[in-house]
Amino acid sequence: MASRTNISRLSKQNFLKSAHNLHRPLSSSRAYSSFALASQRTSLRPQRPLRFAGYSHPPFLGNWLDYKAETLQSTISRIQTGLASHTANSSLCLADTIVKVPEMAESITEGTLKQFTKQVGDFVERDEEIATIETDKIDVSVNAPESGTIKELLVNEEDTVVVGQELVKLEPGEGGAPAEKPKEEAAPEKAEEKKTEPAPPKPETKEPEAAPSKPEPVKEKPAPKPTETKKPEPEPTPAPKAGSRDERRVKMNRMRLRIAERLKQSQNTAASLTTFNEVDMSSLMEFRKLYKDDVLKKTGVKLGFMSAFSRACVLAMRDLPAVNASIEGPNGGDTIVYRDYVDLSVAVATEKGLVTPVVRNTESLDLVGIEKAIADLGKKARDNKLTIEDMAGGTFTISNGGVFGSLMGTPIINLPQTAVLGLHAIKEKPVAINGKIEIRPMMYLALTYDHRLLDGREAVTFLVKVKEYIEDPRRMLL
Repeated sequence: MASRTNISRLSKQNFLKSAHNLHRPLSSSRAYSSFALASQRTSLRPQRPLRFAGYSHPPFLGNWLDYKAETLQSTISRIQTGLASHTANSSLCLADTIVKVPEMAESITEGTLKQFTKQVGDFVERDEEIATIETDKIDVSVNAPESGTIKELLVNEEDTVVVGQELVKLEPGEGGAPAEKPKEEAAPEKAEEKKTEPAPPKPETKEPEAAPSKPEPVKEKPAPKPTETKKPEPEPTPAPKAGSRDERRVKMNRMRLRIAERLKQSQNTAASLTTFNEVDMSSLMEFRKLYKDDVLKKTGVKLGFMSAFSRACVLAMRDLPAVNASIEGPNGGDTIVYRDYVDLSVAVATEKGLVTPVVRNTESLDLVGIEKAIADLGKKARDNKLTIEDMAGGTFTISNGGVFGSLMGTPIINLPQTAVLGLHAIKEKPVAINGKIEIRPMMYLALTYDHRLLDGREAVTFLVKVKEYIEDPRRMLL
Protein backbone atom coordinates (compact mmCIF):
# COMPACT_ATOMS: atom_id res chain seq x y z
CA MET A 1 0.00 0.00 0.00
CA ALA A 2 2.82 2.37 0.83
CA SER A 3 4.59 1.64 -2.41
CA ARG A 4 1.42 2.34 -4.36
CA THR A 5 1.01 5.70 -2.60
CA ASN A 6 4.60 6.64 -3.42
CA ILE A 7 4.08 5.80 -7.09
CA SER A 8 0.93 7.95 -7.20
CA ARG A 9 2.77 10.80 -5.53
CA LEU A 10 5.65 10.56 -7.94
CA SER A 11 3.31 10.47 -10.91
CA LYS A 12 1.55 13.63 -9.72
CA GLN A 13 4.88 15.39 -9.33
CA ASN A 14 5.92 14.35 -12.82
CA PHE A 15 2.55 15.49 -14.21
CA LEU A 16 2.99 18.89 -12.64
CA LYS A 17 6.60 19.09 -13.76
CA SER A 18 5.67 18.19 -17.31
CA ALA A 19 2.84 20.70 -17.40
CA HIS A 20 5.15 23.38 -16.02
CA ASN A 21 7.76 22.59 -18.67
CA LEU A 22 5.19 23.08 -21.44
CA HIS A 23 5.18 26.82 -20.68
CA ARG A 24 8.88 27.42 -21.07
CA PRO A 25 11.07 27.00 -24.14
CA LEU A 26 12.49 23.47 -24.36
CA SER A 27 14.42 21.64 -26.97
CA SER A 28 12.58 18.86 -28.75
CA SER A 29 14.71 16.19 -27.03
CA ARG A 30 13.98 17.50 -23.52
CA ALA A 31 10.27 17.82 -24.20
CA TYR A 32 10.06 14.30 -25.58
CA SER A 33 12.05 12.79 -22.66
CA SER A 34 9.86 14.53 -20.07
CA PHE A 35 6.73 13.28 -21.78
CA ALA A 36 8.10 9.71 -22.09
CA LEU A 37 9.18 9.57 -18.43
CA ALA A 38 5.83 10.85 -17.21
CA SER A 39 3.88 8.44 -19.38
CA GLN A 40 5.93 5.43 -18.17
CA ARG A 41 5.44 6.26 -14.49
CA THR A 42 1.71 6.89 -14.80
CA SER A 43 0.97 3.73 -16.78
CA LEU A 44 0.40 1.80 -13.51
CA ARG A 45 -3.14 3.11 -13.12
CA PRO A 46 -5.82 4.48 -15.43
CA GLN A 47 -5.67 8.17 -16.27
CA ARG A 48 -8.40 10.57 -15.40
CA PRO A 49 -9.25 13.58 -17.49
CA LEU A 50 -6.99 16.43 -16.36
CA ARG A 51 -6.85 20.11 -17.19
CA PHE A 52 -3.63 22.12 -17.15
CA ALA A 53 -3.65 25.84 -18.02
CA GLY A 54 -6.84 25.59 -20.02
CA TYR A 55 -5.92 22.40 -21.92
CA SER A 56 -8.00 19.26 -21.82
CA HIS A 57 -7.26 15.51 -22.26
CA PRO A 58 -4.82 14.23 -23.58
CA PRO A 59 -2.57 16.34 -21.29
CA PHE A 60 0.88 16.11 -22.93
CA LEU A 61 1.48 15.49 -26.64
CA GLY A 62 -1.68 17.18 -27.95
CA ASN A 63 -1.32 20.23 -25.68
CA TRP A 64 2.36 20.55 -26.46
CA LEU A 65 1.71 20.49 -30.21
CA ASP A 66 -1.12 23.05 -29.83
CA TYR A 67 1.19 25.32 -27.88
CA LYS A 68 3.91 25.07 -30.53
CA ALA A 69 1.36 25.77 -33.27
CA GLU A 70 0.20 28.91 -31.50
CA THR A 71 3.83 30.01 -31.02
CA LEU A 72 4.57 29.47 -34.73
CA GLN A 73 1.43 31.37 -35.76
CA SER A 74 2.30 34.34 -33.57
CA THR A 75 5.83 34.35 -35.01
CA ILE A 76 4.49 34.35 -38.59
CA SER A 77 2.11 37.23 -37.78
CA ARG A 78 4.98 39.27 -36.32
CA ILE A 79 7.07 38.63 -39.48
CA GLN A 80 4.16 39.68 -41.70
CA THR A 81 3.64 42.84 -39.67
CA GLY A 82 7.34 43.66 -39.96
CA LEU A 83 7.34 43.09 -43.72
CA ALA A 84 4.27 45.29 -44.14
CA SER A 85 5.81 48.13 -42.18
CA HIS A 86 9.10 47.74 -44.08
CA THR A 87 7.25 47.88 -47.42
CA ALA A 88 5.34 50.97 -46.32
CA ASN A 89 8.52 52.71 -45.23
CA SER A 90 10.41 51.74 -48.37
CA SER A 91 7.61 53.04 -50.61
CA LEU A 92 7.96 56.42 -48.96
CA CYS A 93 11.69 56.41 -49.59
CA LEU A 94 11.76 55.52 -53.30
CA ALA A 95 14.78 57.02 -54.98
CA ASP A 96 14.19 59.61 -57.69
CA THR A 97 14.61 58.39 -61.25
CA ILE A 98 17.11 60.24 -63.43
CA VAL A 99 16.10 60.53 -67.09
CA LYS A 100 19.15 60.63 -69.35
CA VAL A 101 19.82 61.39 -73.01
CA PRO A 102 19.00 58.17 -74.89
CA GLU A 103 21.10 56.46 -77.51
CA MET A 104 20.25 58.27 -80.75
CA ALA A 105 22.24 56.57 -83.51
CA GLU A 106 25.65 55.12 -84.15
CA SER A 107 26.90 58.31 -85.80
CA ILE A 108 25.14 60.79 -83.45
CA THR A 109 26.68 61.51 -80.06
CA GLU A 110 25.26 64.95 -79.21
CA GLY A 111 22.39 67.28 -79.94
CA THR A 112 20.63 70.45 -78.88
CA LEU A 113 17.86 70.29 -76.31
CA LYS A 114 15.19 72.09 -78.30
CA GLN A 115 12.37 72.16 -75.75
CA PHE A 116 10.85 70.61 -72.66
CA THR A 117 7.29 69.48 -73.30
CA LYS A 118 6.73 69.06 -69.55
CA GLN A 119 7.67 71.36 -66.67
CA VAL A 120 8.45 70.94 -62.96
CA GLY A 121 5.43 69.63 -61.09
CA ASP A 122 3.79 68.03 -64.12
CA PHE A 123 2.71 64.41 -63.88
CA VAL A 124 3.82 62.15 -66.76
CA GLU A 125 2.77 58.67 -67.73
CA ARG A 126 5.17 55.92 -68.71
CA ASP A 127 6.66 56.50 -72.22
CA GLU A 128 5.19 60.01 -72.39
CA GLU A 129 7.39 62.58 -74.13
CA ILE A 130 9.32 64.88 -71.80
CA ALA A 131 11.73 66.70 -74.11
CA THR A 132 12.90 66.95 -77.72
CA ILE A 133 16.54 66.83 -78.80
CA GLU A 134 17.48 68.21 -82.20
CA THR A 135 20.34 66.53 -84.06
CA ASP A 136 21.83 67.14 -87.47
CA LYS A 137 19.60 64.43 -88.98
CA ILE A 138 16.44 63.91 -86.94
CA ASP A 139 14.62 65.08 -83.82
CA VAL A 140 14.86 62.60 -80.94
CA SER A 141 12.09 62.33 -78.33
CA VAL A 142 13.01 61.75 -74.68
CA ASN A 143 10.31 59.67 -72.98
CA ALA A 144 9.62 59.00 -69.30
CA PRO A 145 10.88 55.54 -68.24
CA GLU A 146 8.03 55.27 -65.70
CA SER A 147 5.09 57.23 -64.34
CA GLY A 148 5.83 60.02 -61.91
CA THR A 149 6.11 63.73 -61.24
CA ILE A 150 8.87 65.92 -62.66
CA LYS A 151 10.91 67.17 -59.74
CA GLU A 152 13.77 69.07 -61.41
CA LEU A 153 15.08 70.01 -64.86
CA LEU A 154 18.84 69.51 -64.90
CA VAL A 155 19.63 71.37 -68.16
CA ASN A 156 18.29 74.39 -70.01
CA GLU A 157 16.72 74.66 -73.42
CA GLU A 158 19.15 75.25 -76.32
CA ASP A 159 21.95 73.56 -74.33
CA THR A 160 24.16 71.02 -76.07
CA VAL A 161 23.70 67.58 -74.54
CA VAL A 162 25.53 64.31 -75.10
CA VAL A 163 24.38 60.70 -74.93
CA GLY A 164 24.00 59.58 -71.30
CA GLN A 165 23.80 63.09 -69.83
CA GLU A 166 21.25 63.63 -67.05
CA LEU A 167 18.24 65.68 -68.15
CA VAL A 168 15.35 65.37 -65.69
CA LYS A 169 14.85 64.21 -62.12
CA LEU A 170 11.60 62.24 -61.87
CA GLU A 171 9.82 61.26 -58.66
CA PRO A 172 8.16 57.87 -59.31
CA GLY A 173 4.56 57.39 -58.36
CA GLU A 174 1.10 56.75 -59.70
CA GLY A 175 -1.78 59.21 -59.68
CA GLY A 176 -1.69 62.84 -60.70
CA ALA A 177 -4.42 64.14 -62.97
CA PRO A 178 -6.57 60.95 -62.95
CA ALA A 179 -7.23 61.45 -59.23
CA GLU A 180 -9.65 64.29 -60.05
CA LYS A 181 -12.07 62.02 -61.91
CA PRO A 182 -14.06 60.86 -58.84
CA LYS A 183 -14.91 64.49 -58.03
CA GLU A 184 -16.19 65.10 -61.52
CA GLU A 185 -18.20 61.89 -61.41
CA ALA A 186 -19.74 62.93 -58.11
CA ALA A 187 -20.90 66.26 -59.53
CA PRO A 188 -23.35 64.74 -62.05
CA GLU A 189 -24.76 62.51 -59.29
CA LYS A 190 -25.58 65.55 -57.18
CA ALA A 191 -27.15 67.22 -60.19
CA GLU A 192 -29.34 64.16 -60.76
CA GLU A 193 -30.47 64.27 -57.13
CA LYS A 194 -31.47 67.89 -57.56
CA LYS A 195 -33.41 67.02 -60.68
CA THR A 196 -35.43 64.28 -58.96
CA GLU A 197 -36.43 66.40 -55.95
CA PRO A 198 -38.38 69.25 -57.67
CA ALA A 199 -39.95 66.93 -60.27
CA PRO A 200 -43.02 65.63 -58.26
CA PRO A 201 -44.53 68.97 -57.06
CA LYS A 202 -44.24 70.78 -60.42
CA PRO A 203 -44.97 68.64 -63.47
CA GLU A 204 -44.59 71.58 -65.86
CA THR A 205 -42.71 71.10 -69.12
CA LYS A 206 -40.31 73.98 -68.48
CA GLU A 207 -38.46 72.30 -65.62
CA PRO A 208 -37.34 69.21 -67.56
CA GLU A 209 -35.87 71.51 -70.19
CA ALA A 210 -33.93 73.51 -67.64
CA ALA A 211 -32.76 70.49 -65.62
CA PRO A 212 -30.56 68.82 -68.27
CA SER A 213 -28.71 72.08 -68.80
CA LYS A 214 -27.20 71.96 -65.31
CA PRO A 215 -24.82 69.00 -65.69
CA GLU A 216 -23.62 70.20 -69.10
CA PRO A 217 -20.96 72.61 -67.73
CA VAL A 218 -19.57 69.72 -65.66
CA LYS A 219 -19.21 67.50 -68.72
CA GLU A 220 -17.41 70.23 -70.62
CA LYS A 221 -14.46 70.09 -68.21
CA PRO A 222 -12.29 67.18 -69.37
CA ALA A 223 -9.51 65.96 -67.09
CA PRO A 224 -6.61 66.17 -69.58
CA LYS A 225 -6.85 69.97 -69.91
CA PRO A 226 -4.90 70.81 -66.73
CA THR A 227 -2.07 68.48 -67.83
CA GLU A 228 -1.57 70.22 -71.16
CA THR A 229 0.72 72.90 -69.83
CA LYS A 230 2.64 73.70 -72.96
CA LYS A 231 4.68 76.81 -73.28
CA PRO A 232 3.00 79.51 -75.35
CA GLU A 233 4.32 79.82 -78.86
CA PRO A 234 6.43 82.92 -79.54
CA GLU A 235 4.51 85.73 -81.13
CA PRO A 236 5.39 86.48 -84.76
CA THR A 237 7.78 89.34 -85.28
CA PRO A 238 6.04 92.55 -86.31
CA ALA A 239 6.36 93.73 -89.89
CA PRO A 240 9.26 96.13 -90.39
CA LYS A 241 8.35 99.78 -90.63
CA ALA A 242 9.04 101.74 -93.77
CA GLY A 243 12.67 102.84 -93.88
CA SER A 244 13.67 100.53 -91.01
CA ARG A 245 17.22 99.14 -91.11
CA ASP A 246 16.96 96.66 -88.21
CA GLU A 247 18.68 93.29 -88.39
CA ARG A 248 17.97 89.96 -86.76
CA ARG A 249 20.49 87.18 -86.24
CA VAL A 250 19.15 83.65 -85.79
CA LYS A 251 21.40 80.69 -85.12
CA MET A 252 21.13 77.91 -87.70
CA ASN A 253 19.71 74.69 -86.36
CA ARG A 254 21.74 71.51 -86.48
CA MET A 255 19.81 70.07 -89.42
CA ARG A 256 20.31 73.17 -91.53
CA LEU A 257 24.02 73.17 -90.71
CA ARG A 258 24.30 69.52 -91.72
CA ILE A 259 22.40 70.11 -94.98
CA ALA A 260 24.71 72.99 -95.87
CA GLU A 261 27.76 70.85 -95.13
CA ARG A 262 26.50 67.94 -97.25
CA LEU A 263 25.55 70.09 -100.22
CA LYS A 264 28.91 71.82 -100.27
CA GLN A 265 30.68 68.48 -99.93
CA SER A 266 28.75 67.20 -102.94
CA GLN A 267 29.77 70.16 -105.07
CA ASN A 268 33.40 69.82 -104.03
CA THR A 269 33.57 66.04 -104.55
CA ALA A 270 31.43 65.06 -107.54
CA ALA A 271 32.02 66.13 -111.12
CA SER A 272 28.41 67.24 -111.47
CA LEU A 273 26.79 67.72 -114.85
CA THR A 274 23.07 68.18 -115.69
CA THR A 275 21.20 67.08 -118.80
CA PHE A 276 17.62 68.16 -119.61
CA ASN A 277 14.67 66.82 -121.53
CA GLU A 278 10.94 67.46 -121.66
CA VAL A 279 8.15 64.92 -121.48
CA ASP A 280 4.56 64.96 -122.68
CA MET A 281 2.37 64.13 -119.67
CA SER A 282 -0.87 63.56 -121.62
CA SER A 283 -0.86 59.74 -121.46
CA LEU A 284 0.14 59.56 -117.80
CA MET A 285 -2.47 62.14 -116.82
CA GLU A 286 -5.15 60.21 -118.71
CA PHE A 287 -4.00 56.96 -117.04
CA ARG A 288 -4.23 58.59 -113.61
CA LYS A 289 -7.64 60.08 -114.37
CA LEU A 290 -9.06 56.66 -115.32
CA TYR A 291 -7.82 54.66 -112.34
CA LYS A 292 -7.26 57.02 -109.40
CA ASP A 293 -10.80 56.66 -108.02
CA ASP A 294 -10.73 52.86 -108.17
CA VAL A 295 -7.31 52.73 -106.53
CA LEU A 296 -8.41 55.12 -103.80
CA LYS A 297 -11.56 53.08 -103.12
CA LYS A 298 -9.75 49.72 -102.99
CA THR A 299 -6.50 50.66 -101.27
CA GLY A 300 -7.01 54.12 -99.77
CA VAL A 301 -3.94 55.37 -101.68
CA LYS A 302 -4.01 58.48 -103.84
CA LEU A 303 -2.41 57.68 -107.17
CA GLY A 304 0.11 60.36 -108.16
CA PHE A 305 2.97 60.90 -110.60
CA MET A 306 5.86 59.98 -108.29
CA SER A 307 5.14 56.26 -108.45
CA ALA A 308 5.18 56.29 -112.26
CA PHE A 309 8.51 58.14 -112.42
CA SER A 310 9.97 55.84 -109.78
CA ARG A 311 8.92 52.75 -111.73
CA ALA A 312 10.26 54.24 -114.97
CA CYS A 313 13.66 54.88 -113.33
CA VAL A 314 13.82 51.32 -111.98
CA LEU A 315 13.14 49.89 -115.46
CA ALA A 316 15.70 52.20 -117.09
CA MET A 317 18.35 51.13 -114.55
CA ARG A 318 18.11 47.55 -115.80
CA ASP A 319 19.75 48.67 -119.04
CA LEU A 320 22.03 51.23 -117.36
CA PRO A 321 23.07 49.84 -113.94
CA ALA A 322 25.77 52.49 -113.46
CA VAL A 323 23.04 55.03 -112.63
CA ASN A 324 22.32 52.99 -109.49
CA ALA A 325 26.02 52.52 -108.61
CA SER A 326 28.36 54.60 -106.45
CA ILE A 327 32.04 55.35 -105.98
CA GLU A 328 33.49 54.38 -102.61
CA GLY A 329 36.93 54.20 -101.08
CA PRO A 330 39.66 56.45 -99.68
CA ASN A 331 40.86 59.68 -101.28
CA GLY A 332 37.66 60.36 -103.18
CA GLY A 333 36.98 56.71 -103.97
CA ASP A 334 38.69 54.00 -106.01
CA THR A 335 35.93 51.32 -106.16
CA ILE A 336 32.64 51.15 -108.05
CA VAL A 337 29.79 49.44 -106.16
CA TYR A 338 27.00 48.03 -108.35
CA ARG A 339 23.72 47.06 -106.69
CA ASP A 340 20.99 44.63 -107.66
CA TYR A 341 18.42 46.54 -105.60
CA VAL A 342 17.08 50.10 -105.74
CA ASP A 343 16.65 52.10 -102.55
CA LEU A 344 14.92 55.24 -103.75
CA SER A 345 15.50 58.48 -101.82
CA VAL A 346 12.57 60.89 -102.04
CA ALA A 347 13.28 64.55 -101.29
CA VAL A 348 10.75 66.00 -98.83
CA ALA A 349 10.71 69.65 -97.75
CA THR A 350 10.07 70.27 -94.04
CA GLU A 351 10.10 73.36 -91.87
CA LYS A 352 13.61 72.57 -90.67
CA GLY A 353 15.05 71.68 -94.05
CA LEU A 354 15.19 69.13 -96.84
CA VAL A 355 15.19 65.45 -95.86
CA THR A 356 15.45 62.36 -98.07
CA PRO A 357 13.69 59.31 -96.57
CA VAL A 358 14.28 56.04 -98.42
CA VAL A 359 11.82 53.62 -100.04
CA ARG A 360 13.50 50.22 -99.68
CA ASN A 361 13.58 47.71 -102.54
CA THR A 362 11.62 49.87 -104.93
CA GLU A 363 12.25 47.36 -107.73
CA SER A 364 9.93 44.86 -106.00
CA LEU A 365 6.99 47.28 -105.56
CA ASP A 366 4.15 48.10 -107.92
CA LEU A 367 2.77 51.60 -108.52
CA VAL A 368 0.36 51.44 -105.58
CA GLY A 369 3.03 50.10 -103.22
CA ILE A 370 5.49 52.83 -104.19
CA GLU A 371 2.84 55.54 -103.80
CA LYS A 372 1.85 54.28 -100.37
CA ALA A 373 5.46 54.08 -99.17
CA ILE A 374 6.17 57.63 -100.36
CA ALA A 375 3.00 58.97 -98.70
CA ASP A 376 3.85 57.30 -95.39
CA LEU A 377 7.40 58.66 -95.38
CA GLY A 378 6.18 62.13 -96.31
CA LYS A 379 3.75 62.16 -93.39
CA LYS A 380 6.44 61.01 -90.99
CA ALA A 381 8.75 63.75 -92.25
CA ARG A 382 6.14 66.49 -91.76
CA ASP A 383 5.36 65.18 -88.26
CA ASN A 384 9.06 65.02 -87.33
CA LYS A 385 8.78 61.27 -86.76
CA LEU A 386 11.52 60.10 -89.11
CA THR A 387 14.20 57.83 -87.71
CA ILE A 388 17.80 57.30 -88.73
CA GLU A 389 16.80 54.03 -90.38
CA ASP A 390 14.25 55.87 -92.54
CA MET A 391 16.98 58.05 -94.06
CA ALA A 392 20.00 55.77 -94.07
CA GLY A 393 21.27 54.51 -97.41
CA GLY A 394 19.65 55.38 -100.71
CA THR A 395 21.02 54.60 -104.16
CA PHE A 396 19.10 57.10 -106.32
CA THR A 397 17.11 60.27 -105.59
CA ILE A 398 14.02 61.89 -107.09
CA SER A 399 13.28 65.52 -106.22
CA ASN A 400 9.93 67.02 -107.22
CA GLY A 401 10.29 70.79 -107.24
CA GLY A 402 7.23 71.05 -109.44
CA VAL A 403 4.90 70.94 -106.42
CA PHE A 404 6.22 74.42 -105.58
CA GLY A 405 5.88 75.69 -109.17
CA SER A 406 9.49 75.28 -110.27
CA LEU A 407 9.74 75.33 -114.07
CA MET A 408 13.36 74.19 -114.33
CA GLY A 409 16.31 73.60 -112.03
CA THR A 410 19.52 71.65 -111.51
CA PRO A 411 19.33 69.31 -108.48
CA ILE A 412 22.44 68.50 -106.44
CA ILE A 413 23.65 64.92 -106.08
CA ASN A 414 23.12 63.26 -102.72
CA LEU A 415 26.52 61.64 -102.10
CA PRO A 416 27.59 58.87 -102.37
CA GLN A 417 24.90 58.42 -105.02
CA THR A 418 25.68 58.94 -108.68
CA ALA A 419 22.58 60.73 -110.00
CA VAL A 420 19.43 62.60 -109.05
CA LEU A 421 16.30 63.18 -111.15
CA GLY A 422 14.52 66.52 -110.87
CA LEU A 423 10.82 66.85 -111.71
CA HIS A 424 9.21 70.20 -112.40
CA ALA A 425 5.86 71.88 -112.93
CA ILE A 426 3.49 70.77 -115.68
CA LYS A 427 2.74 73.58 -118.10
CA GLU A 428 0.61 73.58 -121.23
CA LYS A 429 2.70 74.39 -124.27
CA PRO A 430 2.27 74.32 -128.05
CA VAL A 431 3.97 71.18 -129.37
CA ALA A 432 4.41 69.87 -132.92
CA ILE A 433 2.60 66.50 -133.15
CA ASN A 434 2.72 64.77 -136.56
CA GLY A 435 3.22 68.10 -138.30
CA LYS A 436 0.43 69.82 -136.36
CA ILE A 437 0.56 72.28 -133.50
CA GLU A 438 -1.21 70.99 -130.40
CA ILE A 439 -1.42 72.17 -126.83
CA ARG A 440 0.02 69.51 -124.55
CA PRO A 441 0.87 69.38 -120.81
CA MET A 442 4.67 69.35 -120.75
CA MET A 443 7.21 68.86 -117.97
CA TYR A 444 10.94 69.52 -117.94
CA LEU A 445 13.14 66.72 -116.59
CA ALA A 446 16.64 67.32 -115.23
CA LEU A 447 19.19 64.61 -114.48
CA THR A 448 22.28 65.65 -112.55
CA TYR A 449 24.94 62.94 -112.59
CA ASP A 450 28.50 62.35 -111.43
CA HIS A 451 30.66 62.51 -114.55
CA ARG A 452 33.37 60.48 -112.79
CA LEU A 453 31.18 57.38 -113.16
CA LEU A 454 28.59 58.23 -115.80
CA ASP A 455 29.46 59.49 -119.26
CA GLY A 456 27.13 61.71 -121.22
CA ARG A 457 25.93 58.85 -123.41
CA GLU A 458 24.71 56.77 -120.46
CA ALA A 459 23.12 59.75 -118.71
CA VAL A 460 21.23 60.98 -121.77
CA THR A 461 20.13 57.45 -122.69
CA PHE A 462 18.78 56.92 -119.18
CA LEU A 463 16.76 60.15 -119.29
CA VAL A 464 15.34 59.34 -122.74
CA LYS A 465 14.19 55.91 -121.51
CA VAL A 466 12.42 57.53 -118.57
CA LYS A 467 10.73 59.94 -120.99
CA GLU A 468 9.53 57.09 -123.19
CA TYR A 469 8.07 55.14 -120.26
CA ILE A 470 6.16 58.21 -119.06
CA GLU A 471 4.81 59.17 -122.48
CA ASP A 472 3.54 55.60 -122.98
CA PRO A 473 2.91 53.95 -119.57
CA ARG A 474 1.92 50.68 -121.30
CA ARG A 475 5.61 50.09 -122.01
CA MET A 476 6.14 49.51 -118.29
CA LEU A 477 4.13 46.30 -118.57
CA LEU A 478 6.37 44.80 -121.28
